[in-house]
Amino acid sequence: QFWWVVGLSLVALASSLALLPYFGLSFLPEFREGNYIIAMTTLPGTSLDESMRLGALVRQDLLKYPQVVSIDQRAGRSDLDDDAQPPNFSEFDVRLDFTKDSRMAPEALLKHIREDLANIPGVVFNVGQFIAHRMDEVQSGVRAQVAIKIFGDDLPTLYQLGQQVQGVLHNVPGAVDINLEQQISVPQVTIKIDRVQAARYGIKVGDVAQDMQMSLNGETLSSVLEGRRSFDLSVRLAAISRNSVEAIRDLLIDAPGLNPDGKAKIPLREVADVSVQDQPYAISRENVQRLIVVGYNVQGRDLAGVIHDTQTKINAGIKLPPGYYIEYGGQFESQRQANHTLLSFGVLALFGALLLLYKVFGTFRESLLVLFNLPLAMIGGIVALYLAGANMSVAAVIGFITLFGIATRNGIILVSHYNQLRKAGQPLRDVVTQGTLDRLVPVLMTAATAALGLLPLLWGSSVGKELEQPLAQVVLGGLFTSTLLNMIVIPTTYYQLEKRREARQHKLNPQFNHQENAT
Repeated sequence: QFWWVVGLSLVALASSLALLPYFGLSFLPEFREGNYIIAMTTLPGTSLDESMRLGALVRQDLLKYPQVVSIDQRAGRSDLDDDAQPPNFSEFDVRLDFTKDSRMAPEALLKHIREDLANIPGVVFNVGQFIAHRMDEVQSGVRAQVAIKIFGDDLPTLYQLGQQVQGVLHNVPGAVDINLEQQISVPQVTIKIDRVQAARYGIKVGDVAQDMQMSLNGETLSSVLEGRRSFDLSVRLAAISRNSVEAIRDLLIDAPGLNPDGKAKIPLREVADVSVQDQPYAISRENVQRLIVVGYNVQGRDLAGVIHDTQTKINAGIKLPPGYYIEYGGQFESQRQANHTLLSFGVLALFGALLLLYKVFGTFRESLLVLFNLPLAMIGGIVALYLAGANMSVAAVIGFITLFGIATRNGIILVSHYNQLRKAGQPLRDVVTQGTLDRLVPVLMTAATAALGLLPLLWGSSVGKELEQPLAQVVLGGLFTSTLLNMIVIPTTYYQLEKRREARQHKLNPQFNHQENAT
C-alpha cells in the first residue's frame, strides 16, 4: 500500500508539473479598472488646433461603442509641469463601462478600438489603463508594457535599427501599439565659434557662450516681491534683436584685443558662423549612453511568450553593428526581478522551515516528512490555475507561498500528534489510525476556514480582484489536494518510516522489541 500511495501521488504531481509549459507568464494580471488612457503622438511641430482636430476624430470613433461613457482630451502639457509635453502629444481619459453591452468581451472591445484608431493616418496610439499605464512609465520611463532600448552612438544608425525592430514587431503575434521613438530633424540656429579668429581679438570661447546664453535665453539676476508673491527678474535682449539669424549675427560682443580699455566691440559674425541647420528634435540618454526606444503593449497573449518571440526574431533578423546593443525593459524586466526575488526568499524560507521543524521533531526524517506535503499542495494549485485559464503571474506565485504555509501546518498537526501517541506507548498501527482520526476534524476546520475566507475573492469585477483571484484559485485548489492527500500520504509514509526504523533498531538490538512491548 505504501508504494501504491506514494506512486500515485508522484504520478499526480508529475501530471500537474507537465501542465507548467502550457502556462503563460506575466508580471501582473490584466486589470479591469475601467479608466483607460489613450496616448496620441503626431509629428513634432503639430499645432494645437491640429491636435484638437485629430482628437475630434478619436472621439467620433470611440463614442459609437455603448461601453464608452466619457472621453476627455489633454493636448500637451505646461512647461512648468513635471512631465512637460508639446502640443503634438495628447492624452485621452476614456471611461468604459463593460456592463452596458455584455455581448462584447473587454478584450474584443479593446481590439476593435485599436483597429479603429489605426485608420487615422500619421498618428501613433498607445492604449492602456490608468494604473497599469503609470506603472509602466515608472518601471521603464516608457508608456508601454515592453520597452526595447537600443543603445549606440550614431543617431541615424539608431533610428535605422529602431525601424528594423519596428518591422520585426509587426510580425510578432500579440504585439500591439508599436511605437518607435520619434527622431525628427527640425531647423535650429547653430552658432559655431572660430577659436582661432576669437583668439586674435582676445576673446575667450567661454565668454562668448555665456554672452549668447544671457542675450538669447536670458539670465535670472534677482527676484521681485509683490505682495506675498515672488517673481524672478531676468534680463535678455529685446525680441527684435534676437528673432532672426541676421539679428543674431549682428550681436555685439566685447573684443579686449582691439582696445586695452576693453570697451571695443565687434559683431558676432566676425568670430562665429551663425546658420540654420536641421538638428534632431530630441536626444534620449540613459546612463550617459544614447538610445532609441521601441515600445509596445501585449494583447491576447502572455507577456513572456511575446517577449520570447520578439527576442528570437530580433536575434535572427537584425545584426547589430559593433558597439550597439539591446536591452528589454518594462513589465518583462519587473517580472524577471520579481521572480528572482520570490525564488531567492522562497528557498531561504524553505531552509528556515526545515531548521525549525528539525528543532521541533529532532530528526530530519520527520522534518522532511512534513515538507513532503508541499508538493502535494502544488498539484491542486497548478490544476486550479490551469482550469481557470490564468497566467502564472506574481499574484499566483504568492498564492503558492501562502499555500505552502497552510500545508506545512497540517503536516505538523499530524506528525506531532503521532509522536505524542508514540510516547504514550501505543502500538504503531494504532498510533497512525487513532492519530489520523483525532486530527481529522482540526485539519478539516483549518482548511475550511481558509477556503471560506477565500471564496468571495473568486467572484466580482471590482478593481483589485484581478490580483486576488489568481491567489485565491491557487490556494483553494491546493487546499483541496493537500488536505485530501495529507490524510492519506502522511500517515502511510509515517507508518512505513517508523516500521523500518523499528526493524533497523531490532536488527541492531534484538532486545529492543521486547523492551518496547514491556513498556
